[in-house]
Amino acid sequence: MRRGGKQLALYLVVLLGALVILVPFYMILVNSFKGIRESALFGMGLPSEWLFANYEKVFEQGNIVRGFKNSFLLAGLTVLCVNLFASMAAFVIQRRDDRLMRSLYLTFIIGLIVPVSIVPTIRLMDILGIKGTYFSMIMYYTAVLLPFSVFLLVGFMKQIPRELDEAAMIEGAGFFRLYFRIILPLLITVLVTVSIVVIVSVWNDFFGPFYLVTDSTKWTIVLQIFNFVSLYNTNWGVVFAFMVIVVLPVLLVYLLLQRYIIDGLTAGSVKG
Repeated sequence: MRRGGKQLALYLVVLLGALVILVPFYMILVNSFKGIRESALFGMGLPSEWLFANYEKVFEQGNIVRGFKNSFLLAGLTVLCVNLFASMAAFVIQRRDDRLMRSLYLTFIIGLIVPVSIVPTIRLMDILGIKGTYFSMIMYYTAVLLPFSVFLLVGFMKQIPRELDEAAMIEGAGFFRLYFRIILPLLITVLVTVSIVVIVSVWNDFFGPFYLVTDSTKWTIVLQIFNFVSLYNTNWGVVFAFMVIVVLPVLLVYLLLQRYIIDGLTAGSVKG
C-alpha cells in the first residue's frame, strides 16, 4: 500500500508539472483564434468566434519568411560550428588528460557558470569590425553554447575505448583521419542531443539578436514580434498566432528527436 501510495503521489506531481507547462501553451493557442478585444482579456475559455484571419495577418504583415530564413541560417551554421569545435576539443581533452587539458576543461566548466556580458561583447565585435553581421552572431552563439557541449561530449568520450585509437594509429591513420573516420561516427547520438539544445537556444533567444543586430533585415523570427506590438494598440490575437507559428518548428523537432535527448544526456554517466 505504501509503495502504491508513493507511486500515486509521484504521478500526481508529474501531472501537476505537465499542467504547469501545458497551460500556457493552451492559452496561447486558444487566444490566437480570438478577436482583438477578446484576446486582450487573456482568458482560458474557447473563442466566441474562431478567427483564422489572425494567421493570415501574421504572414501578410510580419516579414515572417525573412525571419524564418535568418533563424534557420543562424541555427544551422551554429549547430555545425558547435558540433565540430566541441567534438574536437572534447576528443583532445579526454585523450591527452594532462595538466594543461584538465585546466582547459575547467575553463569550459567555468564558462557554464559565468553569465554572458553583452556590453564587452558589443565592444569586441565593434573593434573586430564584425558588429551586426551573421558571422558575429554565429560566433557569439558558438562561444555561449560551446562549454555545455564540451562538457557533454567529454563525458560520452570516456566510453570510447582507447584501443580504437591505438589500432587506427597502427594502421597508419593520422589524427584527423582518426577523428573523422572513427571517433566522429561514434558521437552521433550525443551530437544529436547537442544539436537540439543548440537549435532551441538559438531559435528562442531574444536578447542576443536584439542587442547585437542593428539591421532589421537580419532579425531572427523571434524579433519579428515588434511588427505586431505597439505602445498604444496591440492585437493580441495576432501576437498569439505569431507565437504559435514560432514555437511550432522547435516543438516538432523536439517531438521527433526526444529519445535522442535522453540518450545523449545520460551518455557517460555510467562507467563500463
